[in-house]
Amino acid sequence: MVVVFWASRNNKSAADYYAAGRNFTGPQNGVAIAGDYLSAASFLGIAGAIALNGYDGFLYSIGFLVAWLVALLLVAELLRNTGKFTMADVLSFRLKERPVRLAAAFATLAVVFFYLLAQMAGAGGLVALLLGVTDPTQQGIVIAVVGALMILYVLVGGMKGTTWVQIIKAVLLIVGAAVISFWVLAKFGFNFSSLLDAAVARAGEGGQALLEPGKQYGKSDLSRLDFISLAIALVLGTAGLPHVLTRFYTVPDGREARRSVVWAIWLIGIFYLLTLALGYGAGALVGPDVIAAAPGKGNSAAPLLAYVLGGEILLGVISAVAFATILAVVAGLTITAATSFAHDIYANVIRKGQVNPDGELKVARITVVVIGLVAIVGGIFANGQNIAFLVALAFCVAASANLPTIIYSLFWKRFNTSGALWSIYGGLTSTIVLIIFSPVVSGKVDPVTGTSLSMIKDTAVDFHWFPLDNPGIITIPLAFVLGIVGTFLSKEPPHPEKFAEMEVRSLTGAGSEKAVTH
Repeated sequence: MVVVFWASRNNKSAADYYAAGRNFTGPQNGVAIAGDYLSAASFLGIAGAIALNGYDGFLYSIGFLVAWLVALLLVAELLRNTGKFTMADVLSFRLKERPVRLAAAFATLAVVFFYLLAQMAGAGGLVALLLGVTDPTQQGIVIAVVGALMILYVLVGGMKGTTWVQIIKAVLLIVGAAVISFWVLAKFGFNFSSLLDAAVARAGEGGQALLEPGKQYGKSDLSRLDFISLAIALVLGTAGLPHVLTRFYTVPDGREARRSVVWAIWLIGIFYLLTLALGYGAGALVGPDVIAAAPGKGNSAAPLLAYVLGGEILLGVISAVAFATILAVVAGLTITAATSFAHDIYANVIRKGQVNPDGELKVARITVVVIGLVAIVGGIFANGQNIAFLVALAFCVAASANLPTIIYSLFWKRFNTSGALWSIYGGLTSTIVLIIFSPVVSGKVDPVTGTSLSMIKDTAVDFHWFPLDNPGIITIPLAFVLGIVGTFLSKEPPHPEKFAEMEVRSLTGAGSEKAVTH
């Protein structure tokens, strides 16, 4: 909080609040991106997924990491050279401004909502474990407190304060994970094979499945299809995540944006390698039965491992790191949603660009409070879900609603406003509808215990008809196809001169300062 107040002293303009004055270097922004990206899903969710499902759990790590190559090669530098504050700036450059901004803002808010669910669920599970809080009402109060803290961070600090929180948190998280991984490996003589053997032995009958593909996603053809759908969403989702894309605007130019991504890939890659030791270490030293029975279930694996290794002191440190993780990521998501609503919907759609910066910033701050309250309510409902999985849903929305339109805008000369609207609204609507009617929301029952594994805990409530947990295999190709169909059905004439200008700007950065200082 001290850092946030310190960083907020120079928040005088919209560029300061939304984009931290564009004063961060590539390496600084790369560390902040790592802090923004390594969420509670990466730390708590993946560690739990590996502890309980072994190899299949580690596939989350692989998907989250490989996704950065798509972001590096296709969008990072091009977006920074073309845009100002948000993804909608890029899309509206050569398309009709108001309808495209409105659509992009809705897509941004949807992605942020699903991502926020995951972080708030992580907060609830973590405090339930720490304080032994098992009553859902008390867990709801805890989630509300975390939400209130986050709202304060963002109201005061803006993007500059949020960025410094993310940098500090990234360092804490990677160092904390490295210390625990070193400690785990030391217990097994720095022999990774011995660690794997211990995890298999602790799992009991069927433990060998932890080392092989298929424990979670290999039970049937349907579950294999679900995994392919999940993988597509993970790999393509990062390049469409609005809170990651917004980070590219905090650096002075496209070259620094590219350096940011290279730094982020290194840091994120190192961390995801460490999740192997965290996950299998939790499986070996804590045991999957203990983890599954703990408050927060799989999300409790990393804190429980810390407790087994270093007692209450290490548990306290790692829990503090996990809280910093949740607060930093939630702050990044909230500032992105507030920027999108205030800059895209209020300033450019409702007020048609006729708004002073102070009025826009006031709306952004009001939006922060509203989004925080929505996140608290949603987090209470999502409490107990695996947060790596909830984040995968956010990736699916991002890959379906945002990525096709970004790719077409940057690379397809014929693309027009109608194609963008078909793609964004079609991808967004199809994803949300299929998620609502999937086993994620209702009808998924544990065959052993008979308890509900869905968001709706009443096993008598079952309205799902879509069989897959993650709809990416349907919605992402559909959004790409809708972009093509919408473009060719439209009578809007192409504007090759605008595409040529955008192409030059995106590749060279020439003229982008005009957009920045506009």
